Amino acid sequence: MTDSTGRKVTANLSLTLDGRYNGPGGPGDFGAFAPYVTTEVARNHMTRIWENATTAVLGRLNAEGFMGYWPPVADDENADPRDRGYATWLVGTEKVVLSTTLTEAPWERTRVVNSPAADVIAELKATGTGDILLNSSASVIKAVLAADLLDRLYLMIFPEIAGGGQRLFDDGLPASTWTLTHQETGDLGEIAMVYDRVR
Repeated sequence: MTDSTGRKVTANLSLTLDGRYNGPGGPGDFGAFAPYVTTEVARNHMTRIWENATTAVLGRLNAEGFMGYWPPVADDENADPRDRGYATWLVGTEKVVLSTTLTEAPWERTRVVNSPAADVIAELKATGTGDILLNSSASVIKAVLAADLLDRLYLMIFPEIAGGGQRLFDDGLPASTWTLTHQETGDLGEIAMVYDRVR
């Protein structure tokens, strides 16, 4: 499949050393992540992920969490400017929420789609400009990795072993090669990395 718009499909996710995007307590278990998400490296990385993106694609759970948390940050004069930048972008950008249960979007500039992630991405790539960011939604990222539609991966690796929880890279993904295009290490041992797909 070729696309005429040249839109990049990007994704961001934070992982523990053992490859988990949440802890053994389930989808809301981010105890191992807490010390690292507000570091200089993590905040700079957060800016990097959205600055070229014009569309955010989210799963329902992430959308509900993000849209419950971030909009007030956009107006908080005491918030870190990088947090405010991300919050302002998230509120203002086009959002596509993949859901089988939501029937209408409770947020502005958002549409709810009940279709396979790969189909939605292919449709988005055919129109518009700017990067399409799969915004921290592992279920969406996994489906797009499985379809080999991901062009760039923004990863934060935190120096913790969770010992349980869900992994991003499941067995059975198509083999692929990636180039490291950016790397930054923080004082706590957290690493921000950007990988581009080699095609």
